[in-house]
Amino acid sequence: MSRNPDRNRKTQPAQPVSPDSAALSHENSSPADVHLAQAAADLIDARINEGLDHRALTLKVLAADLETSPTHLQRLFSRVVGVSPWDYSAQRRADAFRRHLRRDASVTDAIYAAGYSSASRVYEQSGFMLGMTPASFARAGQGASITFDIVDSPLSRLLVATTEKGLCFLAFGDDDASLTAELRAEFTAAIRVDRDPAGLRPALEDVVEHLETGHLPSRRLALDVQGTAFQRRVWQALLAMPNGAVLTYSELGEEMGIEQGQRAVARGCATNKVSLLIPCHRIVRADGGLGGYRWGLKRKQRLLAMESHRFGAKETDSKDRLL
Repeated sequence: MSRNPDRNRKTQPAQPVSPDSAALSHENSSPADVHLAQAAADLIDARINEGLDHRALTLKVLAADLETSPTHLQRLFSRVVGVSPWDYSAQRRADAFRRHLRRDASVTDAIYAAGYSSASRVYEQSGFMLGMTPASFARAGQGASITFDIVDSPLSRLLVATTEKGLCFLAFGDDDASLTAELRAEFTAAIRVDRDPAGLRPALEDVVEHLETGHLPSRRLALDVQGTAFQRRVWQALLAMPNGAVLTYSELGEEMGIEQGQRAVARGCATNKVSLLIPCHRIVRADGGLGGYRWGLKRKQRLLAMESHRFGAKETDSKDRLL
């Protein structure tokens, strides 16, 4: 199975980054560590200011230019700065985009001046797509009014459910009765759970188009999902994965700057209630096997095959991670 991290990988940072310089922490860090972290931050800043794209900002390239190893740079930078190089780079590029947007003649000029490869990367990075806000309901859907509908899709019957804030549940199945029962079991404390074909039509059209074509859902589609701060960070990392790419749990943990994080990442994936839109199907076992999937391995295999065909995934060094 191919791994293709050869696209920009963007996500919102887990913690705020200083707009002027890396917020370096000297606690438990040697002067040499602080110096290397500052050098890495300065190098990221310089290349983004020059408008260079992701190829100049891979962890592998940065480590080589700083004469260290990717693993050492990842761990040291995350400890000293407080965020991973990936998070820091994403925030700095977003800052550059906003600066160019204020002074450049067009949005397109600002996109490429900031080093983004396409408008879709900005769309993903800036949170317009699948914007995640804190869930508007408590555990088991307490206090929520939920509407849903079920339609045909390339992966059999598809259920989509929403609150007034956004999409809260997505499921595939073979019959409507079992899908409806699954939804009600997830939200046992909801005020109501009603089927509303007319009201759900825009959301369903967005989801089905995304499944069939890979196009980004429209800006009107937000997620209303509940999770811990760490779970939501895992979900943001999944959203940042390029179409057509796959990673293992441990590799995604490395991307997030978490040592030995595969179990924690796996738990974050397991709690994902909208697992087409937050693409946990792109996570595989270390031996290349598909691993598990809430909606069945046949659907996971089909999803990956559709994405691989659509986006032309190719073999790439899995350690050459994009920031």
